[in-house]
Amino acid sequence: MIDLVKNYAITTRRIKKSVIRELLKLTNKPGVISFAGGLPDPDAFPVEWIEEVTMKVIKENSKSSLQYGPTDGMPELKREIVKHSKKLGENIRDENVLVTTASQQGLELLGKVFIDPSDPVIVELPSYIGGLQVFGAYSAKMHGVPMDDNGIRTDLLEELIIKLKKDEERYKFLYLVPDFQNPSGVTLSQERRKKVLELSYKYDFLVVEDSPYKDVRFEGTPPATLQSMDGLKSVITLRTFSKIFVPGIRVGWVVANEDIISKMALAKQAMDLCTSSLCQLIAAKFCELGYLDKQIAFVSKRYKEKRDLMMSALEKYMPKVEGLRWTRPDGGLFLWLELPKNLSADELFPKAIEEKVAYVIGSAFHCDGSGANTMRLNFSFPTHEQIDEGIKRLGNLVKKQLVNQK
Repeated sequence: MIDLVKNYAITTRRIKKSVIRELLKLTNKPGVISFAGGLPDPDAFPVEWIEEVTMKVIKENSKSSLQYGPTDGMPELKREIVKHSKKLGENIRDENVLVTTASQQGLELLGKVFIDPSDPVIVELPSYIGGLQVFGAYSAKMHGVPMDDNGIRTDLLEELIIKLKKDEERYKFLYLVPDFQNPSGVTLSQERRKKVLELSYKYDFLVVEDSPYKDVRFEGTPPATLQSMDGLKSVITLRTFSKIFVPGIRVGWVVANEDIISKMALAKQAMDLCTSSLCQLIAAKFCELGYLDKQIAFVSKRYKEKRDLMMSALEKYMPKVEGLRWTRPDGGLFLWLELPKNLSADELFPKAIEEKVAYVIGSAFHCDGSGANTMRLNFSFPTHEQIDEGIKRLGNLVKKQLVNQK
């Protein structure tokens, strides 16, 4: 038998299983109420509009929709992306857009284009696990910067950069999920966005703005995008249709200056030649007909109802003890729950499965292995009834653990 392990590339050997995907296997048991996935509500999918749009694309663009397309993206979709970006105050052109196979491919392209082994990459603490997984596969040395209710602590960020610079470390970029962050639900404040860009220019590093949830806002005034504030100098923005249209379309995009887009397009060409032409043209037509704005408004209203229900259930069922708190996101799909320091969400997880309720352990989102007393809760996927009952089960479990700790 051939020893496969020694034949794998170093990058392949470093790829780790997604903790979320592994946990989801446990949540598939009958009767388990899951707050673990990051799934949109399937009952919100615009099936009739998709059927209409798909038929139009096939009838009007049968040849181009079923053919290979340009690596950087179909012109029809890029035009719609430029229009959408202008609504966000971003002054971009087609040349600043690279269409990707969802935004996860954008993360993979970041690794290919920018990361050499042992390069320092700065991330939030906690941070999106899909980003951590990619950066780890490319042997990045990840440095986490703590967050508070206003996003990444820019004072601690500057301290870290000064230290890395003193040690002559070749830091490459700061990776942020600034809007309704996955996993915490926190939004980076306008003041701190300004500070992040000031630090970027002062210390010469790129800023990756991973923003799949920005449009799914329930309330409040949205801060400016980092891309609109930067003007294509140091910010690379990743976006996707997965949360604002449907995830099955598997279409995302990158916005950056032309030099970066050119390099990432070369890397993508070697990866998959092009993203599905059919899916791109369906997304383009969906936008062109005005359906995207309507869909965003619909899911935002729907998810706000679910967020409000989860917040009410947490108030109702969670024990009132010091150190137990949760975030109140103004949009997105997630909130973050912090247990008292003497409780471990990691140790609680198998007991939660026994009680038929599931979440994602917070330590999976921490590059340094901390956060054992935290968990991520998703409110977009479960039904109203499941949210109330699931939080009730979780609250009872936490109460039991607190009693056992005495």
